[in-house]
Amino acid sequence: MKKEFVVIGLGRFGGSIVRELVELGADVMAIDVSHERVEEFAQIATTAVTADTTDESALRALGIRNFEHVVVAIGENIQASILTTLILKEVGIKRITVKAQNDYHEKVLRKIGADQVVHPERDMAKRLANNMVSNNILDYLELSDEYSIVEIRANEKIAGFTLIDLDIRAKFGVNIVAIKRQTQILVSPAAIEEIELNDILIVIGSDIDIHRFEKKALH
Repeated sequence: MKKEFVVIGLGRFGGSIVRELVELGADVMAIDVSHERVEEFAQIATTAVTADTTDESALRALGIRNFEHVVVAIGENIQASILTTLILKEVGIKRITVKAQNDYHEKVLRKIGADQVVHPERDMAKRLANNMVSNNILDYLELSDEYSIVEIRANEKIAGFTLIDLDIRAKFGVNIVAIKRQTQILVSPAAIEEIELNDILIVIGSDIDIHRFEKKALH
């Protein structure tokens, strides 16, 4: 059975979400107050509708309660984003993901029951900054304010050593949860696994420990 989603707000972020979900084979109802934006997505989304989502009756009329997951990607209008989230919560939507403009906006969204709050611009900036500062960090995923998962390329400094030789967990407090080796992925690699040059290590830990490992072990 196809997964069904609603995306409210068809700006750059919301529009990208619609395209990706459709690409992944999901059914998507796309909603925006702008008729022009809705027209743009008429051929992309399963359904594209012009509606004011701060109007509860308009949302109910669209059968919003039939959807389990709604993404609120409203751009600049923080009030509309909060009101829409509040209505979705009251209507009984099981999962609500909302794009936040800032930390204050996020606080309000969490208070009124948003299940997931995302900061796409800030998160992208953080990933890009990490990639720019380090030649070894390839990708970066924030798990919380303090913890992340990163992809780090193994260089000559650690190639040829086993995980037990490097004793990374004891020395740096981080864990290597997987190793990508060309087309292979070794999940939960054994302690005797020898690291090869250009292996991509999937490392999980606190940001401080990850940066310490990256600085001391790889430089």
